[in-house]
Amino acid sequence: MALLSFERKYRVRGGTLIGGDLFDFWVGPFYVGFFGITGAFFTFLGTALIVYGAAIGPTWNIWQISIAPPDISYGLALAPLKEGGLWQIITICALGSFGSWALREVEICRKLGMGYHVPFAFSFAIFAYATLVVFRPLLLGAWGHGFPYGIFSHLDWVSNVGYQYLHFHYNPAHMIAVTFFFTTTLALSLHGGLILSAANPGESMEGGGKQAEVKTPEYEDTFFRDIIGYSIGTLGIHRLGLILALNAGFWSAVCIVISGPFWNQGWPQWWNWWLNLPIWS
Repeated sequence: MALLSFERKYRVRGGTLIGGDLFDFWVGPFYVGFFGITGAFFTFLGTALIVYGAAIGPTWNIWQISIAPPDISYGLALAPLKEGGLWQIITICALGSFGSWALREVEICRKLGMGYHVPFAFSFAIFAYATLVVFRPLLLGAWGHGFPYGIFSHLDWVSNVGYQYLHFHYNPAHMIAVTFFFTTTLALSLHGGLILSAANPGESMEGGGKQAEVKTPEYEDTFFRDIIGYSIGTLGIHRLGLILALNAGFWSAVCIVISGPFWNQGWPQWWNWWLNLPIWS
């Protein structure tokens, strides 16, 4: 694969966090680095353990394969391999793999002289995962409160946890998270549609089958000023999109970590304070 014009300039030694020159190399277009090695190690080990868990399980049906966490009775102790220990090791591998990917992104940013916005954003996804399998189980006192690794079993876990609190949609943090998810989708679709409409304007209004000129950002700003009276701008929309997406992940983590450790009743009951406001008297 041919290198882009600037790639030869940035493909130089240095910028690594750990390992110095030892792992400072590329494989084709992919930068490796120390964290590329650790990421590959954790990924292959975790995948192999999942396959092993499927091999000792009752089925090879990909929809029904499940690696379950230890029983609640084990608390926060290490469990035997076939009784939840596999889940514990796979969880460590997943965290190691995700963390390695984020730190590899940091090294690439250092080489390119860029900001750390991408690894910072990815860390919110890691935080959401760690909340489910580390922070919440720790607060509840047992690894068994983590979710199983499987398709149907994971969906069953989501349903069961939701029903434990009667109606999970009444969880205020869940409401905030869903709002941010939908708003992120709206912002991305509007932004994508605007950019494509400016880059592919279609036939010229002069007719004759002539292609119209690609429009500049001034046209994009004018469109939103005309339609809603304000344009956030070409840089601003990306800042807004990042803020919306990060909040979606953050509040998703909050909504599950407060369920159990900080609120153990049905979520509809949490809203009794609203019903008891004096304005309803």
